[in-house]
Amino acid sequence: MTGRPRKRSLTLRGHRTSVSLEDPFWQAFREIAAAEGRALNDLAAEIDAARPPGMGLASAIRVHVLAHYRGG
Repeated sequence: MTGRPRKRSLTLRGHRTSVSLEDPFWQAFREIAAAEGRALNDLAAEIDAARPPGMGLASAIRVHVLAHYRGG
């Protein structure tokens, strides 16, 4: 495990994109998707559609993970 962001590919509504997140965020993101019985790409697409203008997808995923574990 490293503290440096790692780039991984996702497919959002048929389009490939890459997102850089630290390993603990990737792990938590996968755990959330699994707990909800959803594909990681589907959860990422939902987060992407709901993120505010000007917020990057990686930041939106981090905020989603944080909110999940804070109970929000």
